[in-house]
Amino acid sequence: MSEEILDVVDEQDNLIGKETRKKVHEVGLWHRGVHVFLFDEDGNLLIQKRSADRASNPLRLDCSVSEHVQSGENYLEAAIRGLKEEIGVENIQIKKIAKFRMNYGINDNEISELYEGIVEPSDVKFDSVEIESIFYLSMDELKQMLKEDESKFCYWFVEILKMYWGEEAKMYRME
Repeated sequence: MSEEILDVVDEQDNLIGKETRKKVHEVGLWHRGVHVFLFDEDGNLLIQKRSADRASNPLRLDCSVSEHVQSGENYLEAAIRGLKEEIGVENIQIKKIAKFRMNYGINDNEISELYEGIVEPSDVKFDSVEIESIFYLSMDELKQMLKEDESKFCYWFVEILKMYWGEEAKMYRME
């Protein structure tokens, strides 16, 4: 399998080059990502528990979908690809909620867009290589879990949730 190629951008999201995903993360180059929050009809958020063999944040709770934007792809295209690859969902409406710049960890500098949409839980068929399990939580249940033990969550998921709830988050909101 060939190595994933990502667009390298500056802090204003202007394209400045291309590089392998490995090199981007070794050096700390700015690149693009997307996240999707999917809700069931009752307003519960689909949360994924990352698989044990993930290089980054194994067994931690994450957004419904989190994906790198591949070279030549736009944010929406990456979100749609991520929906299909990670949870087997196609042809659902998603809308952009925010664009932000954040440090996701050591040498992981990303400009990301957050999307949200509604999903029918029976349509979800997650990739068991990337995802150990999925479940749905209300916002109140999610806030309680975060209060009890934030370490169960991916760092970026916590910060994105804070932004989503209108709280102070460790990121720069671009739009």
